[in-house]
Amino acid sequence: MKKLVVVLISAFFFNCGVKAQKATSDGAPVFQDLFNTSMTEGVECYRIPAIITAPNGDVIAAIDERVPGCGDLKFSRDINIIIRRSADNGKTWSNIESVVDFPDGQSASDPSLIVDHVTNEIFMFYNFMNLDTEKDIYYLHFVKSADNGKTWSKPVDITSQIAKPEWKKDFKFITSGRGIQTRSGKLLHTMVNLNSGLHLFGSDDHGKTWYFIDTAIQPADESKVIELVDGTLMINARVNGKGMRYVHTSTDEGKTWTTKEAPELIDPGCNASIIRYTAIEDGYKKNRLLFSNAKSEKGRVNMSVRISYDEGKTWSEGKTIYEGPSAYSDMTILENGDIGLFFEQDEYTKNPFVSFSLDWLTDGKDSYKKPKK
Repeated sequence: MKKLVVVLISAFFFNCGVKAQKATSDGAPVFQDLFNTSMTEGVECYRIPAIITAPNGDVIAAIDERVPGCGDLKFSRDINIIIRRSADNGKTWSNIESVVDFPDGQSASDPSLIVDHVTNEIFMFYNFMNLDTEKDIYYLHFVKSADNGKTWSKPVDITSQIAKPEWKKDFKFITSGRGIQTRSGKLLHTMVNLNSGLHLFGSDDHGKTWYFIDTAIQPADESKVIELVDGTLMINARVNGKGMRYVHTSTDEGKTWTTKEAPELIDPGCNASIIRYTAIEDGYKKNRLLFSNAKSEKGRVNMSVRISYDEGKTWSEGKTIYEGPSAYSDMTILENGDIGLFFEQDEYTKNPFVSFSLDWLTDGKDSYKKPKK
C-alpha cells in the first residue's frame, strides 16, 4: 500500500467543516463526505461502506481503500480496510486510520461490523484473497476491538468454521455492512455462496468460536438479518434482476425459512441496510425498523430511507436522501437518537455520512424520545 498523504485542502474540509456541514435546527440531513477520490494521493477508489455506533457512543465508519483501481477483491492486489471515527455524533471525524493492511498481492474487502453489547467488543469482518498464491480463493476473516475502535486485534481466519471444505473454490463472501446480536446474546451474520445460496453464521460464545447454519436461503445475494420483537429472524435480501427485495423469515432459529417477494421495496440489485431503531421491550413507545437502499427498479439511484411500525410488514414511502447515483448503504443509530446513513454516491467517487432526525424522516409525525431508565 502506498503511504497515505492527505491533501491539506481535504483535511481542512473534512475536519473543520464548511457551510454544507453545519447542523440544521429542523433535523434535516447533514452531509459530510468522509472518503472521496480526491482526498488521498495514490488511492484510486473507496467502496463498500459500513458503520456502527460503539458501546461508548463513538461512531465508526469503515470502508475499502482500493489503491490501484476500483475493482472488487479478485481484481485488485491492494485493497485495505480503513476507518474514521467520530466522538460527537458524526459532527467531526478523525483522520483516516488503517485497520487491515496486508502486503501487496494480498487484499481485504467488504467490511461489516457487529457490536457485542455484553462484552463491549466490536467485530469487523472482511473477505481476504492472496492473488499471488491462491487467486479466486476467498477466505473469511475478522478483527476485533475492545476499546471502541481505537485499536484492533490481529486477523482471525474463520473460513473453516463457517464454510464447508468442498466450498474452497466457490465464490463465497461475508455480506458487507453489519450483522446483529440477538436478545439472547447470540451473534448472527450472513454469508453468500453464489453456488448454493445465502447462509447464516453465528457465535454463541461472544466470538470465541463460530458456526454456520447449513440451510441454504434462496433467492438471496448480499443480505441483512434482523431479529423481530417476537424472536423471528428476518432476512432482507438483494436479488439481482427482479427489481425488488425478497424477505425470508424463520421462527426456528434459521433451520427453516418462509420466502416472500417484497414488491413495495423496489431495488435495482444492490446491497441495502435494515436496522432496528426502537423496540417497546426497551422502553420505547413504538417498535420501529429502518430500511435504506437505492430506491429504483433499474439503476443505482435515489438513495432513500423508509420506516416500518409493524416489524417490516409494511413500509412508509420514505424520504429521498439523494436523487442522483447511489449504491451500497449502511445505517446506525447515533447516541442522540438521530439516524446515521453512510452510502456510496456519484458513481463511487464519494462516500458521505448523513445524519437526520426521526422528526424529519416522518415529516413531524413521529419523534425520538429516550426512555427513562
